[in-house]
Amino acid sequence: MPVLTAQQRAAYAQYKNNKVNAASGPELTLMLYDGTIKFLNIASFAIENKDVQKAHENIIKTEKIIDYLRNTLDMKYPVAQDFENMYSYIARRLIEANITKDKDIVEEINGHMHAIRDNWVEVMKANHIMVKEA
Repeated sequence: MPVLTAQQRAAYAQYKNNKVNAASGPELTLMLYDGTIKFLNIASFAIENKDVQKAHENIIKTEKIIDYLRNTLDMKYPVAQDFENMYSYIARRLIEANITKDKDIVEEINGHMHAIRDNWVEVMKANHIMVKEA
């Protein structure tokens, strides 16, 4: 992996910031789903390699995203309760995974997040929202 200069890191940070600022609501949700998958992959790898601290940090990052998603649900729509039920279950399993550092639980959650993400992409496409590949 190449080492970036301070200027390159600053440019990359600005690029990422612009990407987030220019994104629509559905695109931001997709980015959050992608983030959960990324952090769960890191946590799984860390558990496999007995890196308890790294696993903990990435499970916590995932928990924070799930909490954010739960807190931003608009409950006036019936489908929001379905999302709340999914996110609530995932939040409980994340706590279990973090306490036990159980890779199987992390993989289970990752599978759910992939399914949610993939369904979200289909909803975006059905609503003619351009899906930018990561």
